[in-house]
This record gives sequence, structure tokens and C-alpha cells, in this order.
Amino acid sequence: MNLHEYQGKEILKSNGVPIQEGIVVESKDALLSAFDQLREQTGTEMAVIKAQIHAGGRGKGGGVKLAKKRDQVEEIGGGILGMMLKTPQTPGGMDGEGKLVRKVLIAEDVYAPDFDACDEIYMSILTDRDTGNNVIIYSTEGGMDIEAVAEETPHLVHNEFVDPALGLQAFQARKIAFNLGLSGRAFKEMTRFVANLYKSFINADATLVEINPVLKTADDRILAVDCKMSIDESALYRRKEIAEMRDINEEDPTEVEAKKYDLNYVKLDGNVGCMVNGAGLAMATMDIIKLSGGEPANFLDVGGTADAARVEQGFRIILSDPNVKAILINIFGGIVRCDRVAQGVVDACRNMDDLNVPIIVRLQGTNADIAKEIIDNSGLAVHSAVLLEEAAQLVKKVLG
Repeated sequence: MNLHEYQGKEILKSNGVPIQEGIVVESKDALLSAFDQLREQTGTEMAVIKAQIHAGGRGKGGGVKLAKKRDQVEEIGGGILGMMLKTPQTPGGMDGEGKLVRKVLIAEDVYAPDFDACDEIYMSILTDRDTGNNVIIYSTEGGMDIEAVAEETPHLVHNEFVDPALGLQAFQARKIAFNLGLSGRAFKEMTRFVANLYKSFINADATLVEINPVLKTADDRILAVDCKMSIDESALYRRKEIAEMRDINEEDPTEVEAKKYDLNYVKLDGNVGCMVNGAGLAMATMDIIKLSGGEPANFLDVGGTADAARVEQGFRIILSDPNVKAILINIFGGIVRCDRVAQGVVDACRNMDDLNVPIIVRLQGTNADIAKEIIDNSGLAVHSAVLLEEAAQLVKKVLG
């Protein structure tokens, strides 16, 4: 689950990480009062106005601007609120539709009074799957072009691996501060910053925390000026306060609908919808679709229950994608009997008047022979298969 910048900063602050203070605003009428409140709290005379969407590169798309005086806050903030912001990370990139900006963050100017004396640092924490460790990635070259830095000058990007059983050690935080070329107050502040940032990562059950930039101010303070944070959805049951931060407006509407029915759905770009039970079987099914000449249009796992209502909802979600030209159902009947699944498929097909694409059903496991009879005798345009290879050939056939 992705968080907005202001939400990630709340988590950082609660774990002792110094942040760029700000106030989130959802309407144009509240812009000036938010700035006045921020000025009273921090003494700032300028405001950085930031679009709050789940995508990076906001500055490149005009979603981050500086208001140098109070009169500009309403004009700039009003221009960002309600815009369709296009960034390299929004769907379709800079040529795509963009994302609607529903909220802006009015943030203090932390670069004053001496912009040139400030340094921008990149820092992120995530899990390295190869080593099974968490890794802190950092660079002195923070800012909007960090991707180019990683590609063109990779020696400027450093990694510090942290054993999750041991946690971040004090010498590792000092090593990071040293490699960043810091000294004096900035060195001490950075060691505390790194320690508390790692604590935030662990305490939030995050899969990613990215701060770009971490700012070293003119007076050697270390602040998180931005925050991109993703949370492990499997851990939200014990992070209820974070679960409440979910913004469904930023998520794919079809995936949101699927969650209501406990369906694991991920939209892809292909032409063959697939419905399975189990993540491993889903991966194998997508491989079969590829080998048959098609492209998977989605990942849809119905789990251990595949009754008529669940199958019907799965159909509706798959068919909401206009690119789907066929549907492959691949179910292994262990916990759920194949004949029940087959009856669910038949009932769902009869309930849907708009089901106008070929359906291939492959059922294996408990009562698979009975299930095949149910499908074959249904009178519906549903193709049954026993072997995975047979299902692949049917997919190839219906796609022409």
C-alpha cells in the first residue's frame, strides 16, 4: 500500500526523524489559512506547494512550486489543485492521461536563507531479495535526477546492508555519514537521522522508504524534505492506524473492486484474462498464455473459495478490461471440489448476459471428471480441458 508524502512524513516524525513541516489542503479556500498557520508554527515566509499523488517526478510535471510570498500561495496552490498531473511515473508517463491532484501539501521553505549552502542527499531503505537483508541506498547526488545518477555514475551510489535480525548498528550509521562527506554537527545529525529512518521502516512494516532529498541545511541540520513510503499489505492487520491512511482514489478502480470480494487482482496489458486459485498456479497459467501466443491481461487469484458468486464477480472484473478477448480458468481442486467450481462457472455464465468472449476451463483435482461432464453438458460456449497443454491449444485456437 502506497502512502502520500504527508502521510509518510507523519510516520517519520513519530519515529524521531526531523522533517520539513507542512499542512495538507484539499480545497482552494483553505490555502491561505493553511499558510498562515504554517508561518505561525515555523516562521517561514515562503511556501513549497506540492501535489499529493502516488507518483514520483512531481517536480518535472509542474506539481511542486515555490510561492515566494503569501499572495502567490492561493494562485499557485489553486493551479495545482484539480490539475491532471503528468510525471514520468504516472500511467503512460508524460504522454499519458496523468493523475488528478486532490490534495496539496503547503510546506515550509527549508532552503532559506542560503540555498547554495544546502546539500541534497538521496536515501532509501528496502529489502534485498538476493541477500535476505534490508539495504540502505544513499548518494550525495540527491534531487530530481537521481535515476540518471544511478545509470551514468553508479559509483556515486552506496549500499549498506543491514541484517534484520541484528538491526542497524551504530557503526553503520556513522559509516553512512562518513561516506556522505559530513562532519561536525551534520555528521552527528545524520547518524541519528539514519537510525530513526531505519526505525521508521521497521515500525511501519514498510517495503520501501525513499527520501529524495534528505537536506543538509545551511546550518547543518538534516531534514527529510520528501517521503515516498510503501507498506506491506500483509502487515496492515497490526498497523490499523496506517491502514486507515489508504487512499483508494489513487488506486486502480478495478483492483479496489476486487479487494471488496477478497480477490487478488492485478491488471496487466494483455488480451487473455485468467482466473486461478493460488499464486503459483497463476504464474504457470500466465506462462501458458504466453506460450500459446497470447498475452495475460491480468493476475486474478480467487483463493480457496470459487463458488458461483465469486466466479461471477471475477468474470465481471476481468471483462471490465476491453482488451480481453478470451478467458482461461485454471483451478486445482484440493480444498474446493472441481464439480463445485464447474457448477459455479456454469451458473455465473448463465447469470451474465454480456459474457461474449470464449471461455476455456481447465479443472484438475477432486471430482475433476464430474466437473468436465458439467461443463460439457451445460450447453454453453465453454471449452473444457484436462491438460495444461490442451488448455494452451484452446487459447491459441480461440484467439485465431
